[in-house]
Amino acid sequence: MPCQPLRLLAALALIALLSACGRVIPPPRSSAPVVAPPSGVVAPPLPATAVLAGVASGPAFAALGVKADDAAGALVSFRESCPRLTTRSDPSGLTRPEDWKPACAAAANWPTGQATRFFEAWFEPVKVGAGQAFVTGYYEPEIAGVRTRQPGYDVPVYALPPDLVRARESDAPPTDKGVQPLGRYDSEGKFQPYYDRAAIDAGALGGKGLEIGWAADPVELFFLQIQGSGRLRGPDGTVMRIGYAGQNGLPYTGVGSVMRQRGLLGSGAGQYSGSMQGIMQYIRDNPDAGRALMRENKSYVFFRELTGDAPLGALGVPVRARSSVAADPAYVPLGAPVWLALDRAEANGLWIAQDTGGAIKGANRFDSFWGAGPEARQIAGGMSGRGEAVLLLPRGTLKRLSAQ
Repeated sequence: MPCQPLRLLAALALIALLSACGRVIPPPRSSAPVVAPPSGVVAPPLPATAVLAGVASGPAFAALGVKADDAAGALVSFRESCPRLTTRSDPSGLTRPEDWKPACAAAANWPTGQATRFFEAWFEPVKVGAGQAFVTGYYEPEIAGVRTRQPGYDVPVYALPPDLVRARESDAPPTDKGVQPLGRYDSEGKFQPYYDRAAIDAGALGGKGLEIGWAADPVELFFLQIQGSGRLRGPDGTVMRIGYAGQNGLPYTGVGSVMRQRGLLGSGAGQYSGSMQGIMQYIRDNPDAGRALMRENKSYVFFRELTGDAPLGALGVPVRARSSVAADPAYVPLGAPVWLALDRAEANGLWIAQDTGGAIKGANRFDSFWGAGPEARQIAGGMSGRGEAVLLLPRGTLKRLSAQ
């Protein structure tokens, strides 16, 4: 985007998606101590957030109607999540690492052809709060781009700049999240906010050797930044996968929200659809105003090359098309299976929570991942589903929580 990110009426589903913060498919935390952390890494909330919202037994597993092929994909994603599930703390307060170990041990050699039986055997359905779900979508964009600059490919794709650092405690007060702000030190050693989108577009980072690729279309690259990862496809068919490396520390402004405030979205004369496609069309129809609109989002995302077979989510494992969702880790343990029954049939079924997003906040708020390609782009861009959400937690979870 998954930004964040990001995202709310059917015509405004993507506006809500675009009102998050630089999204959406962040990698694990960088090993460098002072550079920007991924947007998906969330500070732990107050203990037992999900418990305070209310946790109750859900419908019987058999009543969910989990299909075999759906369960098979979810089992693969669950298995990939287990190394993190069994070692990381759960900010929601619902589970402990040891709760997941029996199911993960069983998943290691469980045949995918019997995946439905696996979830029935090892999990109990649980509702958090009222269980009323709202679901949007994100995808992995594929845009025209190359590794080495050539005619027609003139828009730089930048790596994380080495001068993007966190301020020393003596040089700036902490943010409202309790961390030092991101920025840069100027030639006189004074801490400054980092370059914003307009300055970077104007060449502030040119000549520094930060270009890892070159895109053909600045509008497509802008939306790829919102999603957080994607692919560059060259004219010879070669593909370079890129993923989130960091962000310039400046606040995200959703361009869809700005357009809505200005009366540019709707069904009237001269208005545009609130979908991603409609917003892009406005920018293309109005080049000068569209360029100014994009620059109102001062946030700028930097990339790194990815070598795996899928983008990475906030859990640090691959997110899989039609199997992975972003969730709020204050209410959903990352790695947990989630059953969705919505008014959008294509999003019904079993998913694994493996990612986060800036606007994916609250119980039963999810962002579904649809992969790459035109169909994924179409579904994700217009996804706005409402219905019911049920978590699948390790058997015995409710009994333990009740005892506490």
